[in-house]
Amino acid sequence: MRDEDPNHTIHALHFVSSGTESADEAAHLLASIYGQSSSEDADVIVALGGDGFMLSTIHKFMNQEIPIYGMNRGSVGFLMNEYSETNLRERVSEATSETICPLRMKAEDEDGNISEALAINEVSLFRQSYQAAKIQITVDGKTRLEELTCDGLMLATPAGSTAYNLSAQGPIIPIDAPLLALTPVSPFRPRRWRGALLPNQVTVQFDVLESEKRPVNAVADHCEVKSVRRVTVSEARDLRSTILFDASHSWDERILAEQFKY
Repeated sequence: MRDEDPNHTIHALHFVSSGTESADEAAHLLASIYGQSSSEDADVIVALGGDGFMLSTIHKFMNQEIPIYGMNRGSVGFLMNEYSETNLRERVSEATSETICPLRMKAEDEDGNISEALAINEVSLFRQSYQAAKIQITVDGKTRLEELTCDGLMLATPAGSTAYNLSAQGPIIPIDAPLLALTPVSPFRPRRWRGALLPNQVTVQFDVLESEKRPVNAVADHCEVKSVRRVTVSEARDLRSTILFDASHSWDERILAEQFKY
């Protein structure tokens, strides 16, 4: 399973499905071939679906020390391996592993309520109405941008740098780089600001200016908090998850290839 243990053999597999017809059919077929172990007894979780389901599976099994091997049965599969019914145990045994830490978001809404959530891909702030958002950005206690007028912005992990961050013209980050991408969405003022690369050990604070007039929502992966006035984000270094990729198509290779697409 890991490079440092090339002779490791996978015995027990636990299959989980996104619930679509193709994913359910695949889960049923693979369980009939390889057996269905409980998640507690499994050597590996095999997730069948798309990238969204893979994110949900990572959240569910976070910090349980069970690696996750995804196979694509969805529309997007950057986090997934190609689907195949043959030699699954061999593929999983020979896969390379990547360990990731999520971001921890702490969001305070207009009523003073505090919500916390984890993000594998990114923490995003979005304007809630027709009014552009105005956001102040502070890094490790020092204000770096007094006022960003925009549709939104995000702080993305290397894992999330090829997702929404890339669509917003943010940089792609190699998976083992100790960096986070701070990327604006449709910045209006300062118009030429295109974001920043930050060390992954920093704490970033977003203060929503004129929050009653220009309401903003905060999103950590699939968790949304409405009408926030302050959002603090840092890497949750006490949490981690391991994802497995076929050795012939590692995450590093995918990220490198993505940068040469046109």
